[in-house]
Amino acid sequence: MNHTTGTIRAVCISEKKGQQKHPVDRVVLRPRHGIDGDAHAGDWHRQVSLLAKESVDRLQEKISIRLFPGAFAENVLCEGLELSKLPVGTRLKVGSALCEVTQIGKECHADCAIRQQAGDCVMPREGIFAVVLEEGEAKPGDRVVIVEG
Repeated sequence: MNHTTGTIRAVCISEKKGQQKHPVDRVVLRPRHGIDGDAHAGDWHRQVSLLAKESVDRLQEKISIRLFPGAFAENVLCEGLELSKLPVGTRLKVGSALCEVTQIGKECHADCAIRQQAGDCVMPREGIFAVVLEEGEAKPGDRVVIVEG
């Protein structure tokens, strides 16, 4: 595993907050906004959520329901990077966009759809959040690269 580069496996959005996200072909990331068409977009510190596929795979081994990209309301499902180990302030190229990590993990709300179905949610422990610094696009197969931090 390369510790500075990962591969995007899925990009996902949801039209409403509190829902699982669904995969799309590509996303546009905009500064002071986040991902076009995503309910969590806005001028705040959690514009984009990223989760490691490895985190999902570890939980998948323990439960019987089938997990799919977007199940944890992540915008970017990435493979090959230990996202949860990145410090706040780390800058990442996500496809062609530049993002900065603002938060590691989050409090999971009680009505989280995946927690209700699976009995657990990895996003609070291993998901990361970022703001968009420079506009760009991201799609499955693109790279996530640590550029600073």
